[in-house]
Amino acid sequence: MSKTVLVLSTSPRKGGNSDALADAFVRGVQEAGNQVEKITLYDKTIGFCKGCLSCQNTQRCIIRDDADAITQKMLAADVLAFATPIYYYGMCGQMKTLLDRANPLFPADYQFRDIYLLAAAAEADEHTVDGAVTGLQGWIDCFEKSRLAGTVFAGGVTAVGEIQGHPALQRAFDLGKTV
Repeated sequence: MSKTVLVLSTSPRKGGNSDALADAFVRGVQEAGNQVEKITLYDKTIGFCKGCLSCQNTQRCIIRDDADAITQKMLAADVLAFATPIYYYGMCGQMKTLLDRANPLFPADYQFRDIYLLAAAAEADEHTVDGAVTGLQGWIDCFEKSRLAGTVFAGGVTAVGEIQGHPALQRAFDLGKTV
């Protein structure tokens, strides 16, 4: 049965290394016969959550920007994948802001079950991604029907395009095929 997959590429850099991981994952998802949409945040306007909690009653955010439409797509997806560069051993600010703005999903009848993390960093140590995993897991823990289903980390890549030839691209593709 075909799944609906939403890939959220959160890098502020167009065509960055984490975006390349997202593209590889997308190709794998498509090859497996699933429907996939990729949304990039580099050209989106997403303001900070105001903490008003109105969304807990309305299931929509009072802030009218791109986050509202993205959150509605998240609500309907069977699978979510987040691609992020690692900044200071954590997810990028754009990803964290989107997770905060996805608060309307908390009381909703969300579809997503499996969630994936794709991350790239200049630092090569395998533990570089741990802070991003912990941050995303904290968000996932608020959605008891969901789980972190897989992570791909590409370390040792800094400049745009440096990821070409990195084994993490194949791992992202292979992971996408398992969705």
